[in-house]
Amino acid sequence: MVKIVHAQTVLTEDELAALKKKCNESSTKEALSMAVQHYLECEYTDLDDKMWTKKLEKVVQKKKQKKV
Repeated sequence: MVKIVHAQTVLTEDELAALKKKCNESSTKEALSMAVQHYLECEYTDLDDKMWTKKLEKVVQKKKQKKV
């Protein structure tokens, strides 16, 4: 039997709106569920693979610099 838990996080309104838009979901619950499922299944988020982790960190840093 699968045990279900309730989990929470803190996001800005802009982050939540962007997540809903990217997931094409109007529901916060569905957008968060979709994002978590993607993260768990995505081969690029495997933290044991240092090469991809470093590559993703560089991509995130570049995106942050563009926003500033």
